[in-house]
Formats: sequence, C-alpha cells, structure tokens
Amino acid sequence: MKHSLISNVLASTFISASIFVAPALQASQLDFPHLETVGVSQLVVEADMAEINVEVTIKTKTAKEAKELSDKAVAKFIGRLKAAGIARVDIQSANLNLQPQYHYQKNKPAELTGYNASRQVTVKVKELSRLNNVLDSALDEGINRINNIALKTSKESEYIAKARQAAIVDAKNKANSIAQGFGDKIDGVWEIRYLDQHPVQPVMLRMNAASPSFDAAESYQQGQVTISDRIEVVFRLKD
Repeated sequence: MKHSLISNVLASTFISASIFVAPALQASQLDFPHLETVGVSQLVVEADMAEINVEVTIKTKTAKEAKELSDKAVAKFIGRLKAAGIARVDIQSANLNLQPQYHYQKNKPAELTGYNASRQVTVKVKELSRLNNVLDSALDEGINRINNIALKTSKESEYIAKARQAAIVDAKNKANSIAQGFGDKIDGVWEIRYLDQHPVQPVMLRMNAASPSFDAAESYQQGQVTISDRIEVVFRLKD
C-alpha cells in the first residue's frame, strides 16, 4: 500500500462535511479498479480574540518633526497597552516610513511641501471584551488610522485538527456510498494527497478612524471564524 501523506496541517473545528460527489483528483494511470474522492469540511465558530492593525500618519514641514511626532504617538500607545496588561510580545510596531511630499506644476520644478511619516502597530487582543478599550486608547494617543480588525479564535489548532478528521471522514463516506451505489466495495486506501493550506478565515472588519463605528463594545462579540479543510484520496476497489 502506498502512502504519500503530506503532514503539517493548519485547520479547524466542528464540522459540516459536504456530501456532494467530489470531482476527480488528478488524472491517474492506475491499472487496477479504483475510486478517487475529495473529502471536505467546514466549521463556523465564535471568535474570542482579535488582531488589530493601526497606524499613525503625520504630515509636517520637516522630516525630523514628522518622525518625532509619529514615534511619540506609537510610544505612548504601546505604553498605555502595557499598562493595561497587554504583553509586549503581543505588540508589534513597524519601522518608520518617511516620504517627501511635492507640489507639481506644469513647466515648473517640483516644490517640496513637507514630509509624511507613518508607523503601524499590530496588537493581539486575547480578550475580545477589551477590544473596544484598545481601539479607544489608540485614538486617544494620536493613532489616526485603523487599517483592519481580524476576529479570531484562541482554539485554532484544536479546531484545525477536528476539521482535518472531518475531511477524512467525509472522503471515506463518499467513497463507501459511491462504491455501494455501483455494487462494489472499498478495498483500502492507495494514495492520500494532503497539501499545506490556510483553512482558517478570520472575520475582517475595516473602518475609518475619523468616523469610528465601535460605540458599543458588545458589537465585537458577534464575530465568527470559518475553518475548513480538504483531503484527496484514492481508494482501491475490490476486484
């Protein structure tokens, strides 16, 4: 029996296994009776944590002032997060991005009007109930852009394992059902094809910090995360 099983899995949770007849795997040249199926699974679970990416963008006349103001906003925000109990390992701040700004006119040389400085901060919020306060803290300390909010689950690895097993069960059930329909029986597995994939789909929220829509903290408690997986299997059929 040949097993080509690529491990290193990434996904999943409670399962809603699909029942449709899977399309064939890659065309094979096997010279014995066989059946190819694709097992799939999908699970929707409640989010209980979040990862946010915020940014401060400053425009001033000089590069030095732009840098100082952006660094100050980021430092104050990080200090406030640490004081609130957010671990430093859950806070990642990006390097400074400094860009000169020009005013262009026809038949005239470009005129330097100032500099844009920007820095991003990514924060992992492990308690979803604290998300609203973290966002408010960012705005209070001069952060002026919320790039995205990804709602996630802290039990990702556990759900990934469950989804994987559900995909395996789905592949077996399909194979047995199809073989039975044709008056045949499965005679073991010939080949398993499992590819490294990204089965977890966090809920992505985008909003403008100039007109925030996060008035109520409980509005973040309703996010759901979709976890899915897929496995391709070649089964032998009894002669």
